[in-house]
Amino acid sequence: MTDFKLPQVIFSKVFRAVVEFELIDDGDKILIGVSGGKDSLLLTYALACLKHRTKKNFTLAALTIDPKFSDDFGEKISRVKNFCNELGISHEVRSADIAGLIREQGNKSPCYTCAYFRRAVMNRTANELGANKVAYAHHLDDAVETFFMSLLSTGQLETFQPKTFLDRSSVTVIRPLVYVREREVINFAAKRGLDVLKSPCPFDGATNRQRVKNLIADLSRDFPDLFNHLAAALRKNSIGELWDAPKTREQMRATYFTYK
Repeated sequence: MTDFKLPQVIFSKVFRAVVEFELIDDGDKILIGVSGGKDSLLLTYALACLKHRTKKNFTLAALTIDPKFSDDFGEKISRVKNFCNELGISHEVRSADIAGLIREQGNKSPCYTCAYFRRAVMNRTANELGANKVAYAHHLDDAVETFFMSLLSTGQLETFQPKTFLDRSSVTVIRPLVYVREREVINFAAKRGLDVLKSPCPFDGATNRQRVKNLIADLSRDFPDLFNHLAAALRKNSIGELWDAPKTREQMRATYFTYK
């Protein structure tokens, strides 16, 4: 794994995201969230390749969070640590009883609870280690699914940003894989023989995100360009003709009395 070679199509997409959204600066210390899944392993390897192949002066560290979903996660974490060590990246482990917190939350979304507390641990650890940036492995499929989920559940057109500064923790979140498709991640993991960990999440495959992923796949059979159209809709310049924002009663008062 230490040859620092990515398929050109993946390297080009990662490099474009880094350049277009100005994700990496000289002097950065970037803490990578590494679960051991295919996405985070690719992200770790891609950032190691960027460090090796470009003249940007930045350092990398990795963090794996044990959410207490299973008893054998310690053995799995050692495989992640070995992967990071091969790339010359220091690796930290933090435990958070997310499983217990989900039980305590009752009817609240387990995905929301998990994501919230994972982010909290990531940001706190970044501060402890002196990292000014946190890198997550969200890819283009994640961005499109988030956009579609938002439309379906809230009626708002929004998704996560490739780069976000967090005021409360003074950490900048970056997502270098935002142009990479999930199928490209899967192919890379298979061809390179990455030691991918199966998600320990008890809700894996039964989430709203998975339902939306399946819905997009089903609709794409009749609308082959659906994914590309949804991806294009992520851009602010994609907005066409929409209604004005609803007026308040006060704004409509004068017009209302012309009818009385």
